Amino acid sequence: MKVAAVTGRQLCALVEKPMPTVREDFALVRNTVVPMCTEYHGYAEGWTGDCLGHEAAGEVAEVAQPGKVKVGDRVVVMPQYPCGKCDLCAEGDYIHCERCVDPTALCGSACGTATYAQYTIKQDWLLIPIPDDISTEHASMACCGLGPTFNAMHRMAVDSFDTVAVVGLGPVGLGGIVNAVHRGARVLAIDSYEYRRNLALELGAVAAFNPYDPDLLEQVKSAAGPRGVDKAVDCTGVPAAQEMAIGLTRRRGQMAFVGWGGHVELGNMCPGGLTLHGVWHWNLTQTPRMLRLIREVRSQLDLLITHRFPMSRVGEAWELQMTGACGKVLLDPWA
Repeated sequence: MKVAAVTGRQLCALVEKPMPTVREDFALVRNTVVPMCTEYHGYAEGWTGDCLGHEAAGEVAEVAQPGKVKVGDRVVVMPQYPCGKCDLCAEGDYIHCERCVDPTALCGSACGTATYAQYTIKQDWLLIPIPDDISTEHASMACCGLGPTFNAMHRMAVDSFDTVAVVGLGPVGLGGIVNAVHRGARVLAIDSYEYRRNLALELGAVAAFNPYDPDLLEQVKSAAGPRGVDKAVDCTGVPAAQEMAIGLTRRRGQMAFVGWGGHVELGNMCPGGLTLHGVWHWNLTQTPRMLRLIREVRSQLDLLITHRFPMSRVGEAWELQMTGACGKVLLDPWA
């Protein structure tokens, strides 16, 4: 099978890898839609390797034993390889599992964990069947397109009484605009790229700001109204941006850190009485709600997905992502 690889700084290629094998509760998925996330950082910096990607949707090609899915099912591939046995996994919070398994050791396969690939292996309980009335492209947004901020909005109980600031408008942050608007919130968007700010406005944000404007705080406070920003979501993982989000949030407000980054100064959390949520992905018990969301925001997803590339042109896709002039970008592993 073909797999995308970074071979040097801003260098890439498609390489041939053996077909993965599956055992126990694992299934083999033929990837048809591969959403792109932060892998372009590795391409830009030259982090060489061929195990890339953590999002995919496609069709079940093989099952090791009868289980949760069958051959031919369209499915969304959830990230990670949790144990499936601990309390966190049983409660649906598998993303926080501390006893993740080695899928290649279990399956006796040398590969299969990459999603920038034609095939991926995954435990069957981490494959979400796609209903007939939802397209595979839209369903694939259940991963990082909508997923992290879906949980952030749930944890903060965002509703129509809230003003929400979304900091960082990469594909995760743009998905946060969709999630917050769907919940009826008044949404303010913050990002340094003009393209992304304009796209956030198309997705329903009421205002968009450049974080480098010297009067940003005054602009946001003016747009937020008397109460200020009730809830904020940082999707950058950049300490300076996270500290800025803390400063924008009203007293007794809430924040969610979705992006991963360095060390951030949290001293202002205490006098502000702020609540901070660390968020990575969403709880599997929320699957029906996620599917309902996807059904109800189809037109926004068509805006969120801005570009499609064959995997044979993955380098061009990464180059585009490096410019910031895109929303969610999809790869076709078979083209």
